[in-house]
Amino acid sequence: MSDEMKERPSGDDLLKNSSLYREFQAEREEILKHKWIESEKAGHDIGFERALTDWIIKHRAKWRKSQQTANR
Repeated sequence: MSDEMKERPSGDDLLKNSSLYREFQAEREEILKHKWIESEKAGHDIGFERALTDWIIKHRAKWRKSQQTANR
């Protein structure tokens, strides 16, 4: 393999370093935290889809606004 090929980032590296992917990962982590908290309250696993829907309705707008402020 040439030195040029070794230095060139792979498609996976480009994806993982993109701001869109980082935002997706951060949002996913927030949803998983919400799922854990709400599952603890309910006494059982509420499932990802329910947590996702609940988080979007209750928290997404405020979270995105805080992310935009933090990234300026």
